[in-house]
Amino acid sequence: MQLTGKTIVVGIFGDPVAHSLSPRMQNAAIQASDLDAVYVPFHVTGTQLCGAVAGIRAMALRGVSLTIPHKEAACSLVDELDEQAALIGAINTIVNEDGHLKGYNTDGLGLLNALKQELGVDVAGRRVLLVGAGGACRAALVALCQAKATWIGIANRTRERSQRLIKELAPKFPGTAFAEYELAPQLLADCPEPVDLLVNTSAVGLKGETFDFQLTECVSSGGAVFDMVYAPESTALILAAQGRGLATADGRGMLSAQGEIAFQLWFGCEPKGDVMRQALEN
Repeated sequence: MQLTGKTIVVGIFGDPVAHSLSPRMQNAAIQASDLDAVYVPFHVTGTQLCGAVAGIRAMALRGVSLTIPHKEAACSLVDELDEQAALIGAINTIVNEDGHLKGYNTDGLGLLNALKQELGVDVAGRRVLLVGAGGACRAALVALCQAKATWIGIANRTRERSQRLIKELAPKFPGTAFAEYELAPQLLADCPEPVDLLVNTSAVGLKGETFDFQLTECVSSGGAVFDMVYAPESTALILAAQGRGLATADGRGMLSAQGEIAFQLWFGCEPKGDVMRQALEN
C-alpha cells in the first residue's frame, strides 16, 4: 500500500475501537480492488464526536463507519439522512460528497444477510427476541419488521428505552406484534413462549462480560442465537447456546455484509468476491 497526497481516506469512529476488525477487512477489499485508498481506525469518545464529524469535511475524508456508542448521536451531525437511516434513527456509515455529509445505515440488511448465510434463518413468520435497545437494536428491529417477523420482544436493562422505541416504531409496522421486558432473570418467566431467534444487539461480551442469567433458556429447541459481538474467543452467550445444541453465529458475518454495502457507497463499486469475510477468517 503506497500512500500519497491523492490517497482516499476512510475510517471508523468508535469508543472503544482498538478491537475493530473493520480496518482489516476494508483494507483487504481496497487492495483487492486496486484502489488508492486506506481505511483508518479513529478512537473518538462521545464528547469528541461533534468535532470528529466536522473533521470529515475539514480533512476531506471520503467517509467513515460508526460503531458503539455513536450510531444514534451522529444522526443530528450530518447534513442528510438516507430514507432507511431516517426510519431507523441511527447511522453506521457517513459518505462525504464534496463537504455534504449523508448518513446511511447498512446494519439491518447486513443482519438479514448474515442470518441467511450463517444460520439459514428466514425471519418471516418467526418470533425474535432482541437484547439491548441502542442503535444496533433500532436497525435490527426495522429490518426484522420489514422481513415480516410476526413477534419481536426487546429486553433491555432500562425498560423506558425499549418502551420509547416500540412506541415510535410499532405504528409503522402493524403486521408485527411487540413486547418489552427488563433484562433480568424475571425475563425467563415473563416471556410468554420460547422464541425462534435470539439476537444480542448490546455490547455485553465485547470485553468478556456475561449476562446475569441464562438468556438462551428463552430460545426454543431447534432455535438460533446470533451475537452481534465478535471477539477472538466465543462469547459466553454463544458458548451457552452451543451447550444447548442451538445454532449460533457471531457478528463477523454481519460485519462483512454491512461493510460490503458501505464500501460500495464510498467507492461506487462492489468489493471483489468474499474478500472481506476471508480477511476476517484469516
